[in-house]
Amino acid sequence: MVRSRTEPARRAFTRVSYLRSRVGLVRAALLLLLGALLATGPGSVVPASAAAPTVQRYVIVPEESEVLYRVGEVLFREGNRFNVAVGRTNAVRGEVLIDRARPRNSRIGPITVDISTFRSDRERRDQAIRERWLESARFPTATFTSTAIEGLPQTYEEGQELTVQVTGDLRVRDVTRRTTFATVVTLSRGVLRGTATTTVRMTDFGFDPPVILGILRAENEVRLEFRFTARPANGN
Repeated sequence: MVRSRTEPARRAFTRVSYLRSRVGLVRAALLLLLGALLATGPGSVVPASAAAPTVQRYVIVPEESEVLYRVGEVLFREGNRFNVAVGRTNAVRGEVLIDRARPRNSRIGPITVDISTFRSDRERRDQAIRERWLESARFPTATFTSTAIEGLPQTYEEGQELTVQVTGDLRVRDVTRRTTFATVVTLSRGVLRGTATTTVRMTDFGFDPPVILGILRAENEVRLEFRFTARPANGN
């Protein structure tokens, strides 16, 4: 009879212990969840899956950039003196996508230049180029579309100077030619700077070198130089 009286009490005690253990587990789970939420506050380490993307977009700053051409010419009225004509413009636009984690994935967007704004030291030369030879008054935009970049490293250190070969399609007038630019670039303190150079022929783009009877005769080869500064795009 004594056992039958204590049996309900033992069962009740067992149920209370079980409930207490469940409450303890729930409480522990809540504490863990609260700790995780607090860990993602300001200054905490964010999991890699939630980290900011490593690719950053840089936009060329026209005011800090310049495109130049250099062409050899003979000046007849100055005793057949050889001269290098230099034209320049800062009417250039474009962007570069930099992947800091994987530099070899970096890319260059289309680069456009308003070649009708080229200015040299002689207005007569500039006018003849715009209207008769380059016809930049009719075809004002030259475009370079990159297709490959050779020489990018696997890793990059801040301020390291890189020498790369940038190949792509250069469109001048209504003619497109595959062109490679020898390029030197540096990324330092959030600013991308570089110089890209190549040599092309006028006849490859459908026009002959300028010849003005009794005044000058230009060479066929043109050296192109692109000095650029690019800064991070807003919001990137």
